[in-house]
Amino acid sequence: MEFIKQISDWLWGPPLLILIVGGGLYISIITGFFQLRYFGFILKETLGKMFAKTEGGEGTVSAFQAMTTALASSIGAANIVVVPTIIFTAGPGAVFWMWVVAILAEATKFAEVALSVKYRERNSAGDFVGGASYTFKNAFQGKFGKAMGALISFFFMIEILPSITLQTLSAAGPMVNVGKIMGFDPDITKKVAIIIIFVLTGLVVYGGVKAIGRVTEKLVPFMALIYISMGLIIIILNIQHVPAAFGKIILGAFNPTAVAGGAVGATLKNVIQKGVARGVYSNEAGMGSAGYGHAAATTDHPARQGLWGCFEVIADTLVVCTISALIVLVTDTWTPGMDKAAIDAVSPVAVERAINTAFGTFGSILISLCLFMFVLSTIIVIVFYCEKQAEYLFGYKGGLLFRAIATFMIIAAIFLSFGNAGVFLDVTLALVVIPNMIGVLMLSKEVKMMKEDFFNNPLYYPGNKKIK
Repeated sequence: MEFIKQISDWLWGPPLLILIVGGGLYISIITGFFQLRYFGFILKETLGKMFAKTEGGEGTVSAFQAMTTALASSIGAANIVVVPTIIFTAGPGAVFWMWVVAILAEATKFAEVALSVKYRERNSAGDFVGGASYTFKNAFQGKFGKAMGALISFFFMIEILPSITLQTLSAAGPMVNVGKIMGFDPDITKKVAIIIIFVLTGLVVYGGVKAIGRVTEKLVPFMALIYISMGLIIIILNIQHVPAAFGKIILGAFNPTAVAGGAVGATLKNVIQKGVARGVYSNEAGMGSAGYGHAAATTDHPARQGLWGCFEVIADTLVVCTISALIVLVTDTWTPGMDKAAIDAVSPVAVERAINTAFGTFGSILISLCLFMFVLSTIIVIVFYCEKQAEYLFGYKGGLLFRAIATFMIIAAIFLSFGNAGVFLDVTLALVVIPNMIGVLMLSKEVKMMKEDFFNNPLYYPGNKKIK
């Protein structure tokens, strides 16, 4: 395990950060930093039409349902629990670099989503399927395309199976906290929570991609609204500390020791690396996972669905993660110069402690329920992703078999403790990211063409008056 951990640490160091950040920068340059130039239009076409009926084009689910399916995979416990830990391990400046990678990640996510729609196909049940595996198989064709598609699917499928169990444990944890507050036995609460997750997940995933879309389109906005509302209330109550919080983030990005004092990990290298890595983890850009959800979308142009990919990053990293970071800073849950013992004690429960300052026990219960819903939506979607990988490798019936296997990985959380499995997950995820980013970069000219075809045509982008 120590050897695997060393490999994981090396892969998620300069090699993958250069590939992901450098790749996002390259795609941003060749597409003219469209995510900044057309920021208002992107919000108008996504946030402004969030509940509008999808018109035109083919698909299995609505564009919004496809987005919430993909967003359910990336927005979750990581945004609430994990992201604030970068402040404790590297200082507030890491948040700035998380923002930087998010802006570049919009271009990467746009590319992944648009390509998945362009190269999607129908399965034997008549549903649209797609994603990184299908993109590379159909775009490159021949042995090279098949090999890349198979590699990504295999490693993604292997990564997902234990991840389902770990996610289940993450979802059960908040319910155990609620049980403790209400005086219930923790062990019984944990088992009951796992069984509830198993039943709810089974009911949804066995309803197919349409059922997943219907659930996520309601669950994701609802739980995000609850968390964002609680976070904004705390920020408003501590509005006098907000300028100082932003000051710590910006100053700490370039001079971490001036802000974090003698805190562990307060070096410029660590601040940049932690911020970039956490940005990648939070929005999943570069992993190719979003395409599997977006491929089923009803849309009239691949680039239009790609805009929903941009919105995912905005909502996931620039909004939710930023709120998580700010409430930790404005409530002084993090303070400069904290020693390792204090960091270990406070870091995992930082957001809950910050929310408790304003809402008390009610806040602790509400954030626990919110976390449960966040992770439940993630479990539902990654079971679906696992099925799609198996379907790609072994056909439609193989996908059904792995849907059952993936669902029963939830029950395994009652009996198993994965311990260091996170290390194994990081390695397999790296093995997914490497071929995915290489493939996306090889198809970057097609991404540029799709972007130009969309924004140069007033039928799609009314702001352009050149073409009559």
